[in-house]
Amino acid sequence: MGARTAIAGALVAFAGLLLPFTAPFSDAATGTSGQVAAARAATRDFTRPAAAKQAGYGLLKDKNGVACIAMKPMKGMPGMGGGMGVHYANGGLVGDKKIQVRHPEALVYRFTSNGHLKLAALEYLVLRKDWRSTHPTGRPELFGHRFNLTPAGNRFGLPAFFSLHAWVWQHNPAGQFQMFNPRVHCPAGI
Repeated sequence: MGARTAIAGALVAFAGLLLPFTAPFSDAATGTSGQVAAARAATRDFTRPAAAKQAGYGLLKDKNGVACIAMKPMKGMPGMGGGMGVHYANGGLVGDKKIQVRHPEALVYRFTSNGHLKLAALEYLVLRKDWRSTHPTGRPELFGHRFNLTPAGNRFGLPAFFSLHAWVWQHNPAGQFQMFNPRVHCPAGI
């Protein structure tokens, strides 16, 4: 009996030592870490734009033909400076009126040091009128974060929409769910 108790105690102590090295369990449907893991798994094949194009995503430019979206830092507005990068959007997903962690409406690419594009973030988007058709108040939420509202008259010529950027492929020092990343830069004229 004493040997069994000693062995059981040693196993419990050993398990206690391993606990800090294991990731906490998170429900993929509701937990933030589970949602991030699901988003990464669903988009791992889109690290380059060619794969995104084959899946129905197309290059998105604003009304002035600008593809790489950047913004100068704004005093008093953290997360509103740096770049977003180059967006490839899927019109079918934008028009489906749904927010699905595994099906982002846009894939956001950054320029690497050799000038190639590499996946950096995912953007989830729903038109405000579509969201309001089933949700009379509030904003969509994903990853435990509320979406931002972009009013009509925006640079893309879209009606008002809700969106959320998730920097799941590149670290964003401003925050994983901020719109802009200070580490993303846009070359002039793109």
